Amino acid sequence: MTGYAVAKRESGAGTLTIELKSVNSRFLDLQFRINDELRALEAPLREAIMGRIQRGKVECRLSFGRKATTQTQNLNPALIASLSTMQQEIRRHFADAAPLTVSELLRWPGMVEDAEVSQDTLQADVQALAGEALDAFVETRRREGAALQAMLLARVDDMDAIVQRITPLVPQAIAQFQQKATERMKEALGLAVQDGAPALSRDEALERIRQEVTLYGVRIDVAEELSRLAAHLGETRHILKKGGQVGKRLDFMMQELNREANTVGSKAALKELSDAAMAMKLLIEQMREQVQNLE
Repeated sequence: MTGYAVAKRESGAGTLTIELKSVNSRFLDLQFRINDELRALEAPLREAIMGRIQRGKVECRLSFGRKATTQTQNLNPALIASLSTMQQEIRRHFADAAPLTVSELLRWPGMVEDAEVSQDTLQADVQALAGEALDAFVETRRREGAALQAMLLARVDDMDAIVQRITPLVPQAIAQFQQKATERMKEALGLAVQDGAPALSRDEALERIRQEVTLYGVRIDVAEELSRLAAHLGETRHILKKGGQVGKRLDFMMQELNREANTVGSKAALKELSDAAMAMKLLIEQMREQVQNLE
């Protein structure tokens, strides 16, 4: 499922920011964009995310922007002493070497001491901020899930209405085609011959017709498929209303619904049944596309 959230926390040293966003994926795929100084905090942040999210391609951005200070900054005395010693040693061997300038010294990494932020403090702030971001992130996914649930339930209701509408047509379709088949079989077997004796006796011909018509009636009877469709729709509705992790179960139900709708279409003996099967397959495909977005 898609989702987005951002959380910020201000401190005397700077601003800590966590941004979460996700797109659809069958599995949980975590990607991190973290400042180098915060890289050690990736492990607890990963653990926090995995505890709340089970599916999706999730990108997490963690950054810490230090505040520019107008107060007098302190130089690092230990670093100054170390650089002075090293410079004297180098110039003892290379008398022509140019000494370090004030500008070079000030730009030396670690020379100007910023407001110190301990790693423990950063970790505690990250954990607290991650909780806020994850709460907001999960809420956005919950709202999207509620909208998808409403859409899927509407499609289930539409399919249920189709099943209820065409179920009474099945006996009519069987009777209609059995009548047509009987007439054609009588003619094919010679019972309708005006001149001359039929190729088979009347009893033999009628028995043959009965067998063929029965087999044909069984072949076009979709009552069993419609019953299974109704059961699958009821289970799909139950899964959606129960909530929780429903993605895989719904994906399986879409396969079963599609199988039954295909069978109804292939066995359809009336145009109304064929049209209904096509309408159901369209609804199932719409549901299948959205089910891929659910966790």
